[in-house]
Amino acid sequence: MNRKLIFLDIDGTLTTPGSNTPPESAMKAVRLAREKGHKVFLCSGRNPGMMAPVLALGFDGAVAGAGGYVFAGEKVLFDCPMEREEFETGMRLLKENGVFRTIEARDRTWGDEDLGDFLAGAGEGNSELMRWRKALAEQLNILPMGEYDGSPIYKIVFMCKEAKQLEPARQALEKNYNFVVQDVAAHSCLNGELINRKFDKGRGVRIIAEEFGADIVDTIGFGDSMNDLEMIETVGTSVCMDNGSPALKEKSDIICPAVEEDGLYRAFEQLGLI
Repeated sequence: MNRKLIFLDIDGTLTTPGSNTPPESAMKAVRLAREKGHKVFLCSGRNPGMMAPVLALGFDGAVAGAGGYVFAGEKVLFDCPMEREEFETGMRLLKENGVFRTIEARDRTWGDEDLGDFLAGAGEGNSELMRWRKALAEQLNILPMGEYDGSPIYKIVFMCKEAKQLEPARQALEKNYNFVVQDVAAHSCLNGELINRKFDKGRGVRIIAEEFGADIVDTIGFGDSMNDLEMIETVGTSVCMDNGSPALKEKSDIICPAVEEDGLYRAFEQLGLI
């Protein structure tokens, strides 16, 4: 049997958005797949600190921070924080234009102090919005921005009312950073991430495949939102959750049931992984 490398997004794929507790069926699928010799990795926008509770449930490594920090077991395969000058420029321009910011180091996360109030007025329909709202409510390792300790930052998450608020930062940084704005149902704000063009989830998949000497055709990726696009476009077999983005579904080989409907277990069965 061909051994596979399996990559799982967390929020909206392995768990309901913002949760650290996958359905029992999902972890059963992961466990059975690993017992068969497949390797299972998290592939998430979360930094290692935010994914730690899930990672501890039993995985072989992760593409973390949307690809900025990649590891297998205890071995770090890729580590690429933002350049300090670019980070400071982005933070200044976003703040000057009323954009709410969350910044992620390797193990810690800081958010603008009034971000919670902003999210309280935002609509439903986006797994990233729901993740941050719930994370703030549960204090999932998100500290006040005033406590930022100068640690290297891998990405900036932004939220604002109008796209034009992003333009000054976009003009200054778009050459080196991708402004990934989520395609979402209509609600009262935009959200997305400022991601270094040196990495993405797809490149993270390739780094791990190379580490294990695996052909890319033997990789499988599961996602639900457009920040999974590069992973979906890279892996040999791509799977989108039924609760996922319509645009991502169009790009995926397989649509599986929603996370709450034992989607991962059923897809693992369909793909012969368990």
